[in-house]
Amino acid sequence: MYNFNYHRPSTLRQANGLVGKVEDNKLLGGGQTLLPTMKQRLASPAALIDLSAIPELSGIEQKGRNLVIGATTTHAEVASSDLVKAAIPGFAALAGGIGDPHVRHKGTIGGSIANNDPAADYPAACLALGATIVTNKRRIAAGDFFTGMFSTALDEGEIITKVIVPTGAKFAYTKFRNPASRYAMVGVAVAKKGAKVAVAVTGAGSDGVFRWADAEAALGKRFNPKALDGVKTPDAKDLNGDIHASADYRSHLIGVMTRRAVTAASGK
Repeated sequence: MYNFNYHRPSTLRQANGLVGKVEDNKLLGGGQTLLPTMKQRLASPAALIDLSAIPELSGIEQKGRNLVIGATTTHAEVASSDLVKAAIPGFAALAGGIGDPHVRHKGTIGGSIANNDPAADYPAACLALGATIVTNKRRIAAGDFFTGMFSTALDEGEIITKVIVPTGAKFAYTKFRNPASRYAMVGVAVAKKGAKVAVAVTGAGSDGVFRWADAEAALGKRFNPKALDGVKTPDAKDLNGDIHASADYRSHLIGVMTRRAVTAASGK
């Protein structure tokens, strides 16, 4: 690795100040993506601003009908939280299936969302559940936040502080994981709240996470895996293909994972 300056603020105010005055900086959450990228010299920021020592960015609370999860809360903390398990058990299960124990104990929900890896798990859950991403400047609906592969609506110097996740939906997330990385080759999050159904797909889209409208329409009429019979899966031309799975195979997997997610959300 090369030389860089390291900053570890203890308050959000200090972090805001550093972001504004330190040139060529990168925010560091758990470092599960950034540090390997730097080791491979694919990224070379002049400074890192480590957010892990800011207490106000961590923790999980139930506020009314929402779960409020601090940006530096680790995957392991989300997975083991009694609040999350009680309110949205499928969300806790999602966090428990990310990477391996090392990744889950270091990686953070805010870092994952900010990076918006096309095969990450949280973006699909945030889209399906209608989460809100809160920054040091504003609130952004998940539908407006994820703008493309590794791309978000975050402005320069904007810091994710928390994620607000509505409760009360039937929710499940299932993925066909890469056996080595455990990233989703295809992951599907399904949420049903009242008559509304949302289906979000990760790991497959050539432009990152996306909603599957045709499945939502079918499941809105009948929330049952059989409702997807005859529904055409997303066209392979709009999907990723690589050494792990072709675009055609990913199209097939979207249908399979969606049916499994509906079954799990239904509690069957």
